[in-house]
Amino acid sequence: MEVKNSSSTTSDFILLGLSSNPHLQKPLFAIFFVMYLVTVVGNVLIILAIHSDSRLHTPMYFFLRNLSFMDICFTTVIVPKMLANFLSETRTISYVGCLVQMYFFIAFGNTNSYLLASMAVDRLVAICNPFHYEVVMSSHRCLLMLVGSCTISHLHALLWVLLVSHLSFCASHVIKHFFCDIQPMQKLSCSDTSSSQIVVMTETLAVIGTPFLCILFSYLQIIIIVLKIPSAAGKWKAFSTCGSHLTVVALFYGSVSYVYFRPLSMYSVVKDQVATVMFTVVTPMLNPFIYSLRNKDMKRGLGKLCNRIHS
Repeated sequence: MEVKNSSSTTSDFILLGLSSNPHLQKPLFAIFFVMYLVTVVGNVLIILAIHSDSRLHTPMYFFLRNLSFMDICFTTVIVPKMLANFLSETRTISYVGCLVQMYFFIAFGNTNSYLLASMAVDRLVAICNPFHYEVVMSSHRCLLMLVGSCTISHLHALLWVLLVSHLSFCASHVIKHFFCDIQPMQKLSCSDTSSSQIVVMTETLAVIGTPFLCILFSYLQIIIIVLKIPSAAGKWKAFSTCGSHLTVVALFYGSVSYVYFRPLSMYSVVKDQVATVMFTVVTPMLNPFIYSLRNKDMKRGLGKLCNRIHS
C-alpha cells in the first residue's frame, strides 16, 4: 500500500504509521484492533466491578476506576485513527485535527501519571498511617486530588499545543509516526525549535517528574516502614498490596522516560515508535490484568459482576 501525497493540502499532514509495507497493514490492523478491544472491555469491566461492589468504594479503587477510565480515553485518542490509517491509502490528518489529537493525548497521559502518584500516596497512608487512613484519604480529598491532576494535565497539554501551533512547516508534511506527537512535529518543522525544545524538556521534567518523585518518595517511606515489621508474613502482606501498582509504574514511566527525556538530536523513529506503543497501547491493555489477577478484592468484584450479568 503506497501512501499518496497528492490528496494532502497545506493544512494536512500525512501519518506514516508503524510500517509502509503493504503486506503488513492488515495484520497490524488485526493485532491493534484486538489490543484496543481488550483494552476497552478490560477497563470497562474494572469500572463496572468497582461501581457495583460497595466494598470496593475506597480511595484505592476510586483512583483505579478513574485510571481505567483515563486508559480508555488515552488509547481512544490514538488507536482508532491508527486503525483507519492501516486500511487507508491517504493517511491524512488535518492541522487542527493534529493539534486536537496532541492536546488530548498529553492531557490524558499526564492525568494517568498523576493518578499513579495519587495511588502511591494512598498506599503510603494505608501502610504507614492506617489508623488515620479514612481521615487523611477522605472522599473530599480524593476528589481534590483528581481535579488537581486533571487541571495540571490540561494546562500542560495546552502549553505544548501552543508551542506547536507557532511552528512553521515548509516542505514536507509527512510525520514519521502513527500519531501527532511533539518530537516528530518538531523534527518536521523548518522553524528554529531550540527554544521550544528547552521549554518542552524543562516543563516535561517538572510535570512528569513531580508525580514520579512523589511515587519514589512514597515507596521509600513504605520500604522503611515495612522493613521494621518483625514477621516475614507481615512484610509480604504489606508489599503484596503494592506489587500491581509498581508493575504499572515501571511499564509506564520506563517507556515515557525513554521517549521524552532525550534531546531531539537523539530521536530515533523506530525505537521511539516501539517505546510509544508500550505506554499508549500495551500498558493500558495490561492494566486490568495486572490489577485484577493478584487482587482478591477485584476478583471478588469481577465475580459478582459476572453473576449479575448472567442472572
